[in-house]
Amino acid sequence: MAQRNRFNKHRSRPSRGPRPSVVERPTIPERKPPTIYGKPFIILEDEQKNAFKYGNGAWLPYPMTIAQCRAEGVVEQLPQKINGMTRYEVRLPLSEET
Repeated sequence: MAQRNRFNKHRSRPSRGPRPSVVERPTIPERKPPTIYGKPFIILEDEQKNAFKYGNGAWLPYPMTIAQCRAEGVVEQLPQKINGMTRYEVRLPLSEET
């Protein structure tokens, strides 16, 4: 006896209603230009969340906190600590003027 194929039945599909006369094309979002970052530099952060950058042979206070650096650029925590302070490698975007 021949096998019956139970799954390939041709069924009539219900109508979906009238097709719209004007087809709206989806809008394609514009791509952002890639961000170009500057050279990485090292920042130390102490227990009070003060940031320091090395310059002129000493660690000078840095105007931005690590949280502000994370918001604007790329921050990576480094494994070694210096005098109990955490080291971070920071890369901030280049300004468009340069």
